[in-house]
Amino acid sequence: MSGDSSDRLPVRYTLQDYPAQPQPQQPLKRHHTARYYAHRVRESFTNRVIKILCTIFLSLVLFVGIVLFILWLSLRPHRPRFHIVDFTVPGLVQPSGFENALISFNVTDRNSNQHIGIYYDSVVGSVFYKDQQIGSAPLMDPFFQEPKTTTIMYGTFTGATLTVSSNRWKEFMDARQQGTVVFRLELTSVIRFRITTWDSQHHKMHVNCDVAVGQDGSILPAWKNKKCPVYFS
Repeated sequence: MSGDSSDRLPVRYTLQDYPAQPQPQQPLKRHHTARYYAHRVRESFTNRVIKILCTIFLSLVLFVGIVLFILWLSLRPHRPRFHIVDFTVPGLVQPSGFENALISFNVTDRNSNQHIGIYYDSVVGSVFYKDQQIGSAPLMDPFFQEPKTTTIMYGTFTGATLTVSSNRWKEFMDARQQGTVVFRLELTSVIRFRITTWDSQHHKMHVNCDVAVGQDGSILPAWKNKKCPVYFS
């Protein structure tokens, strides 16, 4: 086999034997007219104007939204705030006190709104013992409460407005022996809020004041000036 390979003649190739490779073409430079450049300038200017107008519009929307939010916060009605100041059952020191039973109380009503007044229809007070109503009476005629003012509501249940039997009084005395007699005072009214010349719809308001008296029939210190929950129905 070495003899056959030595008989072969070497083959040499020249450049002419390879196919010619295509030369890359240079991109042609386009020459735009003045009208083309003017159109591009106008288009760029229009886009800038649109962006500026959108920015101004969004800024105005944000500003108006902030102003409306501040107005809503300042004009949003807040519920009136009630606190039980005093509550006494003077006859509680007497075993037969039910014959001349009397309950008196004193409640403060605070309108904390800055610019909103409150119209009250007549206010009715009721007193409960173990969720059983033992007295009820009208307390106040209709009135208007100015913003940032406090109204004192006081009343007395006695005679026809207070129904206490001997059995009920015995329950009072038994609780008194334990040191505490707990009652619940409820105030009800229909109110509406007034903002300048606009009146809101009517809301039926309920105020519940849990209160405890000691052996002398006077409100216990821990319950004095206690805040009363308020809800609407």
